[in-house]
Amino acid sequence: MVVAEDARHRLRGLGPKALDDASLLALALGGGGSRSMARARRLLEQRGGIGGLGRWTVDELVEGHAIGEARAAALIAARELSLRAATAWPGEEWVVRTPADVGERLLPAMGDLEREELRVLILNTRNVVQAVTTVYVGNLAGSSVRVGEVYREPVRRLAAGVVVVHNHPSGDPTPSADDLRITGELAQAGRLLDIALLDHLVIGRGRWTSLRSLGALDPQPGRMR
Repeated sequence: MVVAEDARHRLRGLGPKALDDASLLALALGGGGSRSMARARRLLEQRGGIGGLGRWTVDELVEGHAIGEARAAALIAARELSLRAATAWPGEEWVVRTPADVGERLLPAMGDLEREELRVLILNTRNVVQAVTTVYVGNLAGSSVRVGEVYREPVRRLAAGVVVVHNHPSGDPTPSADDLRITGELAQAGRLLDIALLDHLVIGRGRWTSLRSLGALDPQPGRMR
C-alpha cells in the first residue's frame, strides 16, 4: 500500500498524474501516513470513486468522517477549483469540431451535479467558444425551457453558433422524449435567428451523449464532425 509520505515524494518527483486517486485524496486530507491513506480509501469506497467527491458536504465530512472543518472546507474548495479550471480556457482557444470537444471538457464539471443545469456555449464563425452561460438550474421539465432564454445571450453577442449542454442527475445520459423535442425547437429557432445549433449534449455520470451523433440535428457542413 502506498502511504501518504511516499505519495508526497512521488508528487514532487513525478508530478500529480503519477498518483492514484487515494494518494491524491490522502494528501488533500493533510497527509500523515497510512492513517490518511486508509481514510482516503474508505471515503472513495463509500462514494463510488473520486467522482463522488462533488456530492460531499462540509457537515458530512466533519460529522460522518471525523475530518476537521477547515480541512473539509479546503477539500471541497479544491474540488470546485479543479472543476472550474477544467472548463476555463485562458491563453488558448477552445475550438469545437466534434462532440467530444465539448463532452470531455464538461464531463468533470457536470457529471456529478445533483441538480439539472442547462448551459449554452456561444461560438463564433470559427467554432471558437466565446463564452459559456448557465441558463437554467434546477428542474428542467420540458415545459420550463424557453427558447428565448437559451438564445438571449447568443443574440446579444452576435453568435454564429451554439452548443447546448444539460445534465441528468440520475447519471444516465440517454436523451428523453423532452430532450429530443426541445432540440427540435431550439434548432428551428436557431435557423430563424441565423444562429446554428451545432449540438445538444446530455451529460451523465462518467459519460455523455450527443444528439447530433444520434441524428437529431441536420448536418452542419464544415462545422461539426
